[in-house]
Amino acid sequence: MLRKSGKQRKKDNAEQLKGLPMENGVAQETAGSQPPAEGGRGAPGQEGTAPGQPLHPPRVRPRLIFHTQLAHGSPTAKIEGFTNVKELYAKIAEVFDISPTEILFCTLNTHKVDMQKLLGGQIGLEDFIFAHVRGETKEVEVIKTEDALGLTITDNGAGYAFIKRIKEGSIINRIPTVSVGDSIEAINDQTIVGCRHYEVAKMLREMPQAQPFTLRLVQPKRAFDMISQRTRSSKSSSEGKIGSGRETLRLRATGAATIEQAPSEFEEEAAGKMDDLLESYMGIRDLELASSMVEMSKECQSPEDFAHSLDLLLGEFAFPEEFVSEVWTAVCETKESSE
Repeated sequence: MLRKSGKQRKKDNAEQLKGLPMENGVAQETAGSQPPAEGGRGAPGQEGTAPGQPLHPPRVRPRLIFHTQLAHGSPTAKIEGFTNVKELYAKIAEVFDISPTEILFCTLNTHKVDMQKLLGGQIGLEDFIFAHVRGETKEVEVIKTEDALGLTITDNGAGYAFIKRIKEGSIINRIPTVSVGDSIEAINDQTIVGCRHYEVAKMLREMPQAQPFTLRLVQPKRAFDMISQRTRSSKSSSEGKIGSGRETLRLRATGAATIEQAPSEFEEEAAGKMDDLLESYMGIRDLELASSMVEMSKECQSPEDFAHSLDLLLGEFAFPEEFVSEVWTAVCETKESSE
């Protein structure tokens, strides 16, 4: 009798697990699945199964179940069935009986306001999700004495823009009540809820010098061990990095979420360079946008092709020509060094 190789047995086992519910990436047995009866015969209605042949459960879409908590403290809950960030927030809000608009942003595997662990467009199948909700509201007066305020803006994909980084020695750095993680709710009493990060960054860049203006900020509700925290969120090569070899759930603005392999070394390095360029040119950081641009560049043969693709898919950003040129150069250099 022929023996199956170890590789073939693993393949057969993987086939048997397809379609089973998954909890944080682990397949779970369903009540409806039955092992083969003694002698290799199947359950009623499956008499046609050959003796010794493993039964396959019904081919259903895997359930991905994630654990979650409120960052300032709560019981652990389980969520599933979301395909984008807005749906994720709605699921978290439902299990904790709060409004989705209470959630400012989420971090992965830490309850602290750590911008290097910020949830973006990808979630590792074993990641634990912490939701940071609205805390105290505060207003600060800012006088723009130079062109740059010294802050970097990102957003949560669901209508809230917030501060991701504060530059040392900058105008904002000299205002002690402003912290990384604060959501910007209004500028001079004009609400910006629903605006994207690049829109908020543009408004702040265009504020005239020597003329005071007011920022209304909402800080995330903090646990006791985070009350004195006022981080600067310095740059790190590990920002947004997902462990090598792990599968991730990729959330998309449109369409269904998909399970994908973690980004390659080239993709991570190129996305990091693009994220730095986004901050330099536009005052925003958005690793998901940067990753989308890397994917887009793979199909392009020239800077002109790349610029055209950006206009088609991301025209709302109005990227300057010099930015597109630098991004293309960064992608090409990264690709060459990885080959």
